[in-house]
Amino acid sequence: MKKTIIILIAFTVSLLPGLRGQMPDTIAQFPLKKQHAFQVGEEISYRIHYGLVNAGRATIKVKDIKEVNGHQVYHLWGYGRTRGMTDWFFRTRDRYETFIDVNTLEPVKFIRDVDEGGYIIKRNIDFNREANTAVDHDLKADTVFSLPENVQDIFSAFYFARNLDVSTIQPGDVIHIPVFLDHEIFPFRIKFVQREVINTKFGKIRCLRFVPVVQEGRVFKDEDDLFLWISDDANHVPIRIKSELLVGSIKADISDFKGLKRKLDFQD
Repeated sequence: MKKTIIILIAFTVSLLPGLRGQMPDTIAQFPLKKQHAFQVGEEISYRIHYGLVNAGRATIKVKDIKEVNGHQVYHLWGYGRTRGMTDWFFRTRDRYETFIDVNTLEPVKFIRDVDEGGYIIKRNIDFNREANTAVDHDLKADTVFSLPENVQDIFSAFYFARNLDVSTIQPGDVIHIPVFLDHEIFPFRIKFVQREVINTKFGKIRCLRFVPVVQEGRVFKDEDDLFLWISDDANHVPIRIKSELLVGSIKADISDFKGLKRKLDFQD
C-alpha cells in the first residue's frame, strides 16, 4: 500500500517509479491554451476508496497569485489523508505545494511533505528556469540538479496537463511530460482511450478517459489497470481515478468542488 492511497491527488505519484526509460522526443503533442483551465479560488475534493473501505480524502486548490523568486506565480496546494480504519494501519498525511509561472505554467518552487505509514519524504525545491537547474534545500548540502527544458514537478504536471488543448486528440494519442521527482527525471506518459459518459454523485458527465503508460509488475496488474476520467470541457477537471492493484482496487471520485473557472456540465 506504500505510496498508493493519497498520492492520487497528483495524477498518482505511485506510478512514476515504473516509468524509467528514455526521454520522449516530444514533451507534449498539444499546445497550451491561451485561456487557463483554472483560476484562483478553485478547490476540488475527492473521496478515496480502497475496495469497499472509505480510505481517505484529498483536496487540491489554487490559493492565490504571488511573487516567488522574481516570478508571478499561481500558488497551488494539495493535501490528502487517510481516514477511519485505513488510518489505523497505514496513517498517511501528504502535503504538496507548487508555485508555477502564470505565463509558462512551469514550476518555480515545489514543496513536498509526506508521511505514509512512517515513510517520510520532505522536499523544498527551487527551480532556475533560465539555467534549467533545480536545488533541493532539504538536502544536507544544496545540490544543483540539471534539468531538460520544460520540465514539471509532479504536482505542476497535473495543472499543466489540464491546460493542454486536446480538442483534436484521437484514441491512442500519447501525451508526454518530463517530470522531476526525487532528484530524477521521469517521462510521464498518458494515453487517450476514448470519450465516454460516467455517473457521479452530481449526475452524469462527459469525460475523456486516459490510461498512464506504466511498467507491468510493479504496482498495477498490467498497463491498462489505471484509468483517469477528465471532464471533456474547458475545465479538464479530474472526475475519477480508478486502478486495479496487485491486491485489491482503489478509486478516487470527485466529492465537492467550488470556484471553477467555468461551470461543469453535469446532466440529470
